[in-house]
Amino acid sequence: MLVDIVMLVVSLCVILFASIVFTNGVELLGHRCGFHQGVVGSILAAVGTALPETIIPVIAILVFNNAAAHEVGIGAIAGAPFMLATLAFCITGLAVLIYSALGRRTRTIHTDVSGVTRDLSFFIILYTVAILASFIHGPHWIRWVIAAGLVLGYGWYIRQTLSSDGHEIEEVDILHFSKYLHLPENRTVIIAQILASLVLMTAGAHYFVHYVSAISIQFGLSAMILSIIITPIATELPEKCNSVIWVGKGKDILAVGNITGAMVFQSSFPVAFGVALTAWDLTGVPLVSALLTIASALMLYTWVRIKKSLNPYILLVGGSFYLIFMVYLIMRGG
Repeated sequence: MLVDIVMLVVSLCVILFASIVFTNGVELLGHRCGFHQGVVGSILAAVGTALPETIIPVIAILVFNNAAAHEVGIGAIAGAPFMLATLAFCITGLAVLIYSALGRRTRTIHTDVSGVTRDLSFFIILYTVAILASFIHGPHWIRWVIAAGLVLGYGWYIRQTLSSDGHEIEEVDILHFSKYLHLPENRTVIIAQILASLVLMTAGAHYFVHYVSAISIQFGLSAMILSIIITPIATELPEKCNSVIWVGKGKDILAVGNITGAMVFQSSFPVAFGVALTAWDLTGVPLVSALLTIASALMLYTWVRIKKSLNPYILLVGGSFYLIFMVYLIMRGG
């Protein structure tokens, strides 16, 4: 037990360290490419950190082509957007309050309202289509058309994001590989640092899931609790850590965009695999999590559209949808 706890802490530290290295590299890459913060947060950072956990359901569906693997894949696909739309928002809001209490920043979140509404609107549309696809029982080619539409939808999202106006990245730090390893600060080294941090981040998340599972089993927690609540928290840690780091630096556009951009990505490519290559029958726990995800996203979208601003308290509300889900699990017997 003690060894598992120590290794759990070590794996968490690895994720945090990798997130610091990743945010440093992706900021510099965006700066060198002339991208504004919206592109860096919503596309580069979001896709980079979302890829590791996206691989899990894709492998489960393509390689282990059986009913159990499909079930695991569907659970992972539905779980990722749910964690982002609930806990990730909540943790980001909490980070703002903590940093402001420490005098590191103010409670005001300076973000790109148009970028947030763009990301959330794309997510709500794509993920709603994905949920509705679960109730289509016609010829299978219809599923393939929907899957293709989800992928094309993400392509349109990238185009809209790249063509949008945004704030340029300011106060970029020296590349860590250049500062500590004395390597040249060129694009090749920047990309190498990003890839190295992603590998380290993925390894840290893998071992975090392993030791969390080991400790949870020793406490007698059910497989349902592990697969629906605990494991997705661990796989989404990179996005949460990145956002907390950027919040601490006052780079709110990057912090929020990293989450909302990951939500759009998770509602397109992974979902497209699920819709096209599995039965994609969302019932019970996956359906409830999907509906709560849409509800949380709609709540935040409505707030931003009306108030034209974002504050830490409305982000904290995202955590209430996660609590509702936990209560639902407890009431149904785990």
